[in-house]
Amino acid sequence: MKQVVQNYKSGELALLDVPVPGCKPGGVLVRSAFSLISTGTELMKVSEAGMSMLGKARSRPDQVAKVVQSVAANGVPATYRKVMGKLDSYTPLGYSLCGVVEQVGAGIDDVKVGDLVACAGNEHALHAELNWVPKNLYVPVPDGVAPRHAAFGTVGSIALQGVRQGESRLGEVALVIGLGLIGQLVTQLLNASGVRVVGVDPDPARCELAERLGAAACGDPGSASVESAVAELTGGMGVDQVYLAAGGGSNQPVELAARLCRDRGRVIDIGKCRLDLPWNSYYEKELDVRFSRSYGPGRYDPEYELQGRDYPIGYVRWTERRNLACFLDLIARGSVDVEPLVSHVAGFEDAVETYRRLEEGELKAVAVLFRYAPGQDAPAAEAPEVTVPKVSRPSGRTAPARRSGPVRLAFVGAGNYASSMLLPHLTGRDGVELSTVVTTTALSAANAQRKFGFGKATTDLDAVLGDPAVDAVFVVTRHSSHAELTRRALLAGKAVFVEKPLALTEEELAGVLAAVEESGNDRIQVGFNRRFAPLLREAKERFGARGGPASLRYLVNAGRLEHGSWYLRQDTEGSRFAGEGGHFVDTASWLLDADPVSVYAAAPAGGEDLQIVLGYPDGSTATISYVTSGPASFPKETLDLIADNKVLRLDDFVRAAVHDGRRRQWVGSRLPKARDKGQNAELAAFVKAVRTGGPMPVPLESLAATTTATLAVRTALASGVPVTLAGAR
Repeated sequence: MKQVVQNYKSGELALLDVPVPGCKPGGVLVRSAFSLISTGTELMKVSEAGMSMLGKARSRPDQVAKVVQSVAANGVPATYRKVMGKLDSYTPLGYSLCGVVEQVGAGIDDVKVGDLVACAGNEHALHAELNWVPKNLYVPVPDGVAPRHAAFGTVGSIALQGVRQGESRLGEVALVIGLGLIGQLVTQLLNASGVRVVGVDPDPARCELAERLGAAACGDPGSASVESAVAELTGGMGVDQVYLAAGGGSNQPVELAARLCRDRGRVIDIGKCRLDLPWNSYYEKELDVRFSRSYGPGRYDPEYELQGRDYPIGYVRWTERRNLACFLDLIARGSVDVEPLVSHVAGFEDAVETYRRLEEGELKAVAVLFRYAPGQDAPAAEAPEVTVPKVSRPSGRTAPARRSGPVRLAFVGAGNYASSMLLPHLTGRDGVELSTVVTTTALSAANAQRKFGFGKATTDLDAVLGDPAVDAVFVVTRHSSHAELTRRALLAGKAVFVEKPLALTEEELAGVLAAVEESGNDRIQVGFNRRFAPLLREAKERFGARGGPASLRYLVNAGRLEHGSWYLRQDTEGSRFAGEGGHFVDTASWLLDADPVSVYAAAPAGGEDLQIVLGYPDGSTATISYVTSGPASFPKETLDLIADNKVLRLDDFVRAAVHDGRRRQWVGSRLPKARDKGQNAELAAFVKAVRTGGPMPVPLESLAATTTATLAVRTALASGVPVTLAGAR
């Protein structure tokens, strides 16, 4: 089998062929699925190995002291041979992984062959294809936790033990210094505990990530913004706890801790930073300095780790194994989200090159995973399949009647998008009556009524749904409410126009389709407006029918959101792509005249930048590049469709052309047009369908397939392999 090793004398890193470990009693043999690189601890070891002998000595004075003692006891020649022999040997790397149980040793009865487990230990959870892991250093992975997320278990336990040492209490304020992997996890754990967090890191990207994941404020250690945030959150008293999650030789972290901590506050050292405590500062505040030892009680105790002797829970509530299980449970319940921390996933065969890129700064990352080739016993999560729900309609339903008078519309929500992109196209339109607007606050309803001429304004949704005079309901609220409001409106017998997304989870989508089946009402349209854009429709017509598979490239320069935007509230409103991505999936599927049958996704740049590849029944592919790191001056959307020696090119809905191999045909004119993304035509088609009783502009089956594919992106990211969309048309 293959294993990552390092020679501490020469600094050489290698992917070495080594024998398969035996399955001893008291443990299990685990085939790795994903292992996590500790970008702090491991890179420090890799860096030290590349130093000169003098540099190694300076970086490890504790080891120098042992050498001096050995010289005194055994003499110089014997000590030299011992030291050089140890240095000139391969040592393993890694201590946090997830894998599949391949063999069960004697005395083990809590797991079986084929079970997915998270493993810990710098001698047992190594970057290797197979590891023997003793009982107290593995835990079963809860249902619903992806293998790549479970690989964070050990590092998560380190962060969790640090938080336990801080004895945080609900309502307190904490300072986290260092927003690398451990610092990001500490921030999330404190936030889940009801503690407000101020983060400190010189890297603006890490500060932004911590704020997205729950920190109240973050900034550079030398900035005044950090001190002002602490003063505002604590009334000038100082933070209750400081967590030192930084490394390096600077004494700045402990000095900053003293300055911003309250009287008799707690300072917890989790990382390995310089600890030259300024005596006066720590003495005057009587600060409590604590150390957090790795994953928790049991660490470094051979009887616990190797012999499986547990500590009684009445005396030691949180051992390292219980911490490991607790952290995985927090992931399973959504209290901690590790996916945004994944900056890069590398194949295990590229391990040496990955370490080189990390050490040289070419690859900037918070968390990096190794992905191993799945074995015969790999769990289903490694080859995921998502079922596109079938649309069921009662056969005896009555078709909606044609309307003789105006179509009466009610709006639920009247925020910025409704006010700027929908209502202006409906106000004053022939055959349309804006009947009622419903908002959560009375004043916003009154403002919408005054501005757009609604007949009534209310905060009572039930009154609108029960009003027989209302023909159709527009759901234009925050994403988390779309599915439930749509379901209720369908059950009330209304036609529904719901802005994207239709649903944020598979369960929400199933609830909407269950309402269709229960009521027999399939009168629903999702605001996928781009397929109605006049420029794109004309370009598709010019392109003509295809004779073979196509390749589609869709670049979405989404840009960064303003701090505080509700789009960033992933715990309630879903990911940004889950909310917006259906637009681009629907456009690609409409251009390719089919629904996707597979989804693959990767996040090469970390954060929210995504690369998504959709597969279609005829072999066509659509690649959607959804990026937030591009400049605002670059067009938001550009699209190329290539097939049969022809190219369709769309530039941000202002210009389009079709290249047929001989010449370029401009659609309309080569001069840019006013940007029209199709909202007006989409609304006209919806109103016509409601008035005439004809079919909705987009089949419900297509809406369900697009929503399923959009949601499957998260599954594909978590698994690292393509997701099959079973049942797709």
